[in-house]
Amino acid sequence: MISSSQIRAARGMLGISAAELANMAGVTWKTVQRFESVNGVPPSRSGTLERVKEALEQQGIEFLGDPIHSPGVRLKR
Repeated sequence: MISSSQIRAARGMLGISAAELANMAGVTWKTVQRFESVNGVPPSRSGTLERVKEALEQQGIEFLGDPIHSPGVRLKR
C-alpha cells in the first residue's frame, strides 16, 4: 500500500491538485483530502486507495520503500 505522505509527494512531483488526482482516480476530492490528512497508510474500503495508487502510477510515479518507515516516490518519465 501507500502512505499519505507518498500521495502528497506524488501530487507535488506531478504538479497536480487534489481535485485533479480525484478525477483521474475516479474518487471524490474529499476522499483524496482524507487520505492525505492521516498519518501513515490511510484506511480504505473497496479498493479506493488502490485506485489512487494506480492513477498516480499511470502518470509515471513509482512508489519506493516501506510506506510507514521509509516512504518514497520517484517520477519515471
